[in-house]
Amino acid sequence: MISLVLYVIFIKKSMLAEWSQVPGAKQLLDLWLIGGTLAITAVTATLASWGQFVKDEEHNVLKDFYLTDISPFRLKMSYMHSAGIIGFMMQLIMLAMMLAYFNVTDNLAIPWSKLSAIILVAFLSSYLAVILNMLITQFVHKVDTFSRLNSIIGTAAGFLIGTYIPIGALPNFAQILIKLTPPAYVAAIYRQILMGDKIKAAFKAPVYEDNFNKLMGVKLSWSHLLSLTATSEILFIVFWGSIFLIFMTELVKRKQSAIDIIK
Repeated sequence: MISLVLYVIFIKKSMLAEWSQVPGAKQLLDLWLIGGTLAITAVTATLASWGQFVKDEEHNVLKDFYLTDISPFRLKMSYMHSAGIIGFMMQLIMLAMMLAYFNVTDNLAIPWSKLSAIILVAFLSSYLAVILNMLITQFVHKVDTFSRLNSIIGTAAGFLIGTYIPIGALPNFAQILIKLTPPAYVAAIYRQILMGDKIKAAFKAPVYEDNFNKLMGVKLSWSHLLSLTATSEILFIVFWGSIFLIFMTELVKRKQSAIDIIK
């Protein structure tokens, strides 16, 4: 929601002035904002939901669950699924709100054929965000610490995903930082789905199309602009790599606990 307010009040006017010669610039930039905001929502909504696990852990609620037949693994999985579902639903709510607003103000509409792809990305990106948040908060066991971390991530997300400021307007170091942030790739996928047809219609020459995609973060660039497939493959690797790291960390924790009990 913050990204939408900032865009409407501060960012949109200057961006429109920069791209005023592009046909349908308003709709293009609105879709650009929607893609970035959905990626931010996946991160912040799932992180806030995961806070319930930290709260229950601190107040020993988890120990009560352990008295039942449920295993620690299944218990953690249930918290993870809850956070993922909440992140998914919040993305759909934000999508509906932004489409309704921009439909009224800028006559924006997206084809029904794109909705299935958007819903799929919303679902998968929510679980990716949960896994990444679990990885980041592995050693956080206090609500106060989690609240501070939540505030930092929530504030930084808009910049690190390239929503408050287009990636092309940032210095090289900041651009590299964004490219090392997995949710920025989620935003790129959203933007390619939402904006692809309109970009091709607006820019007749491929060189101008590529320049727009690079400057606005529609396609992230390393040695070349990443396609939708390449972007998805990177997120696939990040997802399973994060799961592996979480699994290894849990093994180390259990071994350490066993050693402490023996001592």
